[in-house]
Amino acid sequence: MNSPKPSVSLALFRSGIDTQQEPVIYLRSDSPVCRAEGFRSQSRVRVSTVDESVIATLCVVNPVSLKENGNWIEPGQAAVSEAAWRMLKLSGGEKASITHTKAVDSVTYVRGKLYGKTFTKAGLKAIVDDVVAGRYTDIQIAAFVAACTSSNLSVEETIFMTEAMVDAGQRLTWSKQPVLDKHCIGGLPGNRTTPIVVAIVAACGLIIPKTSSRAITSPAGTADTMSALTPVDLSLEEITAVVEKEGGCIVWGGAVNLSPADDLFIRVERALNLDSEGQLVASVISKKLAAGSTHVVVDIPFGATAKMREYSAAQMLKSRLEEVGHRLGLTVKCLLTNGDQPVGWGVGPSLEALDILSVLKNESHAPNDLRERALTIAGELLEMGGASVLGQGYTLAEQTLRSGRAWQKFEAICLAQGGLFEPKVGEHCHNILAQRSGVLTYINNRFVSKLAKLLGAPNSMGAGIRFKVKLGEKVEKGDLLLSLFAETTGELAYALEFLDGHPDEILIGDELV
Repeated sequence: MNSPKPSVSLALFRSGIDTQQEPVIYLRSDSPVCRAEGFRSQSRVRVSTVDESVIATLCVVNPVSLKENGNWIEPGQAAVSEAAWRMLKLSGGEKASITHTKAVDSVTYVRGKLYGKTFTKAGLKAIVDDVVAGRYTDIQIAAFVAACTSSNLSVEETIFMTEAMVDAGQRLTWSKQPVLDKHCIGGLPGNRTTPIVVAIVAACGLIIPKTSSRAITSPAGTADTMSALTPVDLSLEEITAVVEKEGGCIVWGGAVNLSPADDLFIRVERALNLDSEGQLVASVISKKLAAGSTHVVVDIPFGATAKMREYSAAQMLKSRLEEVGHRLGLTVKCLLTNGDQPVGWGVGPSLEALDILSVLKNESHAPNDLRERALTIAGELLEMGGASVLGQGYTLAEQTLRSGRAWQKFEAICLAQGGLFEPKVGEHCHNILAQRSGVLTYINNRFVSKLAKLLGAPNSMGAGIRFKVKLGEKVEKGDLLLSLFAETTGELAYALEFLDGHPDEILIGDELV
């Protein structure tokens, strides 16, 4: 009878390498563990300390190159990425055993879908559970994402996937109902209605615990913008306390493990530039169900350079969201909105935060488009929640904003979350002036997002763009069109070079077309 191989422990240290959400471990090719286990680069391995365990991707490092670069990994050591360091809850000095993982059987369901078979409920649950457990490589996740691309998921498959995503994480419960929520499918820079909506709805006595995301490919997510104003990395216990006290919150959802598969799928979708209607619906509905919501308003902007480019595609998404929500006990109402240009004046965390404050404080220079969008969404939620009779929600939302009650509630929510900060804009600024007189006829949303990211957003909170004019407005030669803000001169110079190379993304014509 064969006796088990003895486990070899290696000393772990922090590499400082950011691999986003993927845990990675780095071993020398002449490490005793590599030799004993026959590990190859890109293998999936289990890394186990006394208290924690995680499945990680292995990168094998050539000892010759190590010697040329300071020998930063010794034979008895293993380096771990930032994600692995967090997941293993390391503090320094720990040792770990590194072993092979079992084969992932659920990949057979992915293969079947690629060859035209239909996902079963059990198959999708197995896939989602394995993804969340870290058993899938990015390549395997990419294969699953590709299998679900376009309209390749039926309503039944979308429902099965949504249920599996909810079951894979935590699920919040609340003592009062209805529990209201809102969502925007994204693709529109500056569309930061959430903080205003939450403040209005909570000020009217309804419950709206809003968990939001950070940016993946955009210049700011709601959590990024809110972090310029207040702490957003709250624990489940802290979120509950804020909502019990104030009726609402605006926090980062990643801190509370709601529908954890979603972030993993989105990361790969964005890298591949693939959009799947079924996965988008499962993403939205699973997050809302996991948050304990009962009634949701979804904003679907559509336009030539928005995520949804055609009205017909926006209508199809609306129907699927409302149907899947209904089948799973969630009341969903979708609003199809104009997505022809950025919302508000600012794009980037601090600049968007300043827009939010100006609307809540009823300042004269507050962006009217952001204000109107927020009032429309808040009005729908007030009617769904029973705070207003049908047809009067907008009026109540507007009264709540104008009276200052929304601002008071927003202040109270921020203080309950840990404080209210003053947003700071990047100190390096460059103004872009009109090169001719005319009418602003075209703004490419995707170009605006990329330009803001080149300026440093969202990692640099003060970076981004502040617009001075909107589509259809007249300008004279030499008028200010927009201002660029960066926290370093290098980022500003890089963004200006990019802007000079794309002169047709913001156009002034003789008339609006």
